Amino acid sequence: MSSPLRIGMLGMGNAGLAFVPAIGKHPDFELAAFVEPNDHARSAAEAQHGVPGHATLAQLLASGPRLDVVCIASPTEYHTAQALQAIDAGLHVLVEKPMAITLEDARSMVRAARERGVTLLVGHSHSYDLPIRKMAEVIASGRLGAVRMAHNWCFTDWIYRPRRPDELDIRMGGGVTFRQGSHQFDVLRLLCGGQVRRVRARAFDLDRERRSIGAHCVYLDFENGAVATAVYNGYGGFQTTEILDGLSEWGFPAPEQGWGVKRRGDGGRDAAAEIQAKQARAGKVIPDQAPFHPFFGITLVSCEGGDIRQSPKGLYVYDQDGVEEITFPTDRSPRDLVLDELGDAIRGRSAAVHDGQWGMANLEVCLAAIASSERSAEVDLKEQRAITV
Repeated sequence: MSSPLRIGMLGMGNAGLAFVPAIGKHPDFELAAFVEPNDHARSAAEAQHGVPGHATLAQLLASGPRLDVVCIASPTEYHTAQALQAIDAGLHVLVEKPMAITLEDARSMVRAARERGVTLLVGHSHSYDLPIRKMAEVIASGRLGAVRMAHNWCFTDWIYRPRRPDELDIRMGGGVTFRQGSHQFDVLRLLCGGQVRRVRARAFDLDRERRSIGAHCVYLDFENGAVATAVYNGYGGFQTTEILDGLSEWGFPAPEQGWGVKRRGDGGRDAAAEIQAKQARAGKVIPDQAPFHPFFGITLVSCEGGDIRQSPKGLYVYDQDGVEEITFPTDRSPRDLVLDELGDAIRGRSAAVHDGQWGMANLEVCLAAIASSERSAEVDLKEQRAITV
């Protein structure tokens, strides 16, 4: 058996720490080092995980240990520079969504990985969730015929959770459309055939004390004739957990976790205190295991011959014979599945779905949705696709 691939983690916040347990139990990988600019967080992570920490990627590359892969879980504004630096060093790259702030930056990442001959993967996103993958398998089987409509609707308190300033700044890849819409568009593209043709959207900034895009309604037209809607409201009113068997985004009964919905006025007004609150949550938000499958809002697919939606243990499939529940184990987290795809791609066992081109197409939809709202007009994506990578 091949030796494990050695991963360097860039950023030890929620996104980075969520991968650590999955890396620890995956046969293809081992955590070798990490980058964390915060001195206190770096010291704590070194003590907890037993691997060296560095303040910058340059320091890590200069001083070792030897790496095969970097996982970029830093703020979006750093993704492109860090990815290009790692690719130049001959490393494979796993980068969090959104992969970049601009299409130009995303193209540069894709081009560099192709020229250097390394893998570029974009994830985690909720299209890795096992129920979404199983929906795609039902669709591919032809059991229900072609997809005609798909919807993902998600209502949360996202806008009032502890945030860094960049997470709310649209210019830095912040706000609901970049940070949560990228999940939705990824899910809908996987289920509807991949290529979006036209986008029509309205985005909303509804709190003058907490400026950002906090909600949107997006309509997607696909090249194959399917259509989809992505609705997200992060202002802490109605929660989709109320109609999803009380289950959270990560597959836990919400009351069991003791989560209180954050509402208008709950967002921090002191920037330092808010960052401190966010740091305190690091590693405690995204579980490695859960009793049920994750529910990123409600996902409903309508095909020619029936419908599909999630159940706590799997899927409900509706056809002419009635309703069938298809169940499958909940013992593998979405991060486990990300690492499966990354390992398979690097070792040549199978091609990646969520490669750089796929991630760039998700970013394209994010940007088109924001542009559509600003212009009050539909955006046709053909012109953007005319620019080759």
